[in-house]
Amino acid sequence: MESQVRGGTRWKRFAVVMVPSVAATAAIGVALAQGALAASFSVSGQQFKVTAKELTGHGFSQYGAYNDGASGRNAVAVSAFTSAEIDKLCQSVVTNVPLLGPITLRLEAGDTSQKQEAVYAEQLYIDVADLQADATFKNIDIGVAAGSIDKGPGQKKAEVDSERANPGGFAQQADEAVLTDVKQTAWATTAGTFKLSGLHMSLKKGDGEGIECY
Repeated sequence: MESQVRGGTRWKRFAVVMVPSVAATAAIGVALAQGALAASFSVSGQQFKVTAKELTGHGFSQYGAYNDGASGRNAVAVSAFTSAEIDKLCQSVVTNVPLLGPITLRLEAGDTSQKQEAVYAEQLYIDVADLQADATFKNIDIGVAAGSIDKGPGQKKAEVDSERANPGGFAQQADEAVLTDVKQTAWATTAGTFKLSGLHMSLKKGDGEGIECY
């Protein structure tokens, strides 16, 4: 069965994100560009922005949880993938630096139109706050209990143990998902491996359109 959803913000929608903190950007970026690296990133309780031309995810599940941000707890849709490939990934986060004001860290990778390989990730979890995309799901199950998920990597044990996620709560899963024209904000990402081809990182003074990813 295929289910197609277009536009707006929905629990059925999800995307992959990854942005390191400013302090660790250079070391992490080089390691990711050279090969697979286990990674767990959040941006000091801030949301960060992501765009992608296309995301193809294999083994998908999604469930509700909460994330601890700078302003307190935030409800999130945790999107989990066994593996995913992302074409033309862009990620940005704004950091306020004393005496300089807002500085935007921007990361770009995996532009296949420039003969780069797509970004590749395994065992990927994303705490999604907002998403806009066109999405197609293959063999989707909507309304399963989160603790009964049998597609994708399932719930994170640490979230269940800390009661940040409910194994009896609403969830959905699918064999495959394809998202195009992705725009989203997220709180955090963890991945078993994450590989970026054609990695380009930049720091620019200011924020907003033309500096951030969107």
